[in-house]
Amino acid sequence: MVAFTAEHNAFRQLVREFAEKEIGPHADEWEARGAFPARELFPKLGQLGLLGLEYDEKYGGQGADHLYTVILHEELGRVGPAGVALGISVQTDMATPALHRFGSEDLKQEYLAPAISGQAVCAVAVTEPDAGSDVAALRTRAVRDAGDWVINGSKLYITNGTQADWVCLLARTSDEPGCGAISQIIVPADAPGFQVHRRLDKLGMRSSDAAELTFTDVRVPLRNTIGEAGAGFYQQMSQFQNERLACSYAAVGGMETALTRTADYLAARQAFGKPLIDQQHVAFTLAELRARMDMLRHYNYAAAEEYLRGEDVTRFATNAKLAAGRLAREISATCLQLHGGVGYMEDLWTARYFRDAPAWSIGGGADEVMLYVLSRLDGHRA
Repeated sequence: MVAFTAEHNAFRQLVREFAEKEIGPHADEWEARGAFPARELFPKLGQLGLLGLEYDEKYGGQGADHLYTVILHEELGRVGPAGVALGISVQTDMATPALHRFGSEDLKQEYLAPAISGQAVCAVAVTEPDAGSDVAALRTRAVRDAGDWVINGSKLYITNGTQADWVCLLARTSDEPGCGAISQIIVPADAPGFQVHRRLDKLGMRSSDAAELTFTDVRVPLRNTIGEAGAGFYQQMSQFQNERLACSYAAVGGMETALTRTADYLAARQAFGKPLIDQQHVAFTLAELRARMDMLRHYNYAAAEEYLRGEDVTRFATNAKLAAGRLAREISATCLQLHGGVGYMEDLWTARYFRDAPAWSIGGGADEVMLYVLSRLDGHRA
């Protein structure tokens, strides 16, 4: 059982107060704009040490344990909007873990430290028009030319893509067959030939931007390679575990808020001579959903314990991501339904939550990919 200390609880209060003050009140504005202002928000997060909780203090990190990461994402998910929580998690748990683990000292000083302080916005660039879940099939290429990589290709659905100062790019760096031909490369957004080809119009998570990026003879030094050339696929698979856990933590925070708001509404809403919450079917439905949410929350905590012990959390992260995405969709649909007509209106939170929820089952590996990973772990080759 996870034992949160007084310091953990104080940290939770810090994050909650920050999110309620600096994020929550701007939800509607940022949703309408189609992006939150990362260059304004991230320095504030950086000042509080929230962008590098587990990272080495020499780069501006806090050297904290993984439970602080759990708390951060739960609270960001709890306050919402989900798009902002997603954009922050890209900075903390999707674009930077491999750089911290495998990057050279020079790369960490040049790119990781500004990301931790919030002075630089970053993104992870993996998905392509023809390669999403099948990461090994990506086509973006980086070819050696003297001391540089010359990069050509495109990336799609890149969160933070329109605002990023640099991207952690996954590219094919040799003609060798298999996954050993793929590398992770830091590409600054001001490199000639790097272009935000278009901003994407999403169904949900509308408070975070997403972009298609193109690379046309983009030249970056070989020293921008994270770790060894050819190790990128395996480094990205490791980075995915951080991403999937962060998504599950945030999803639980959002579920808790949705169920609490719905219960409050049903307690005040009179129908058939009594509050709707007193209808047995309604009460039982909410009780069951909250019970399943509690089970997922404590599964997340078990995953965090494994992570703290340095164990391989692939199964934990995959199970959590799969369960979180499916439960979030079910809770969002149920909460909307229980609000009736008003829940279907765009001016109520239920509509946004309903649109946001499917992203947890798509980004970072679709449900079907999670099932594929689990089947492989179980020894099945289907």
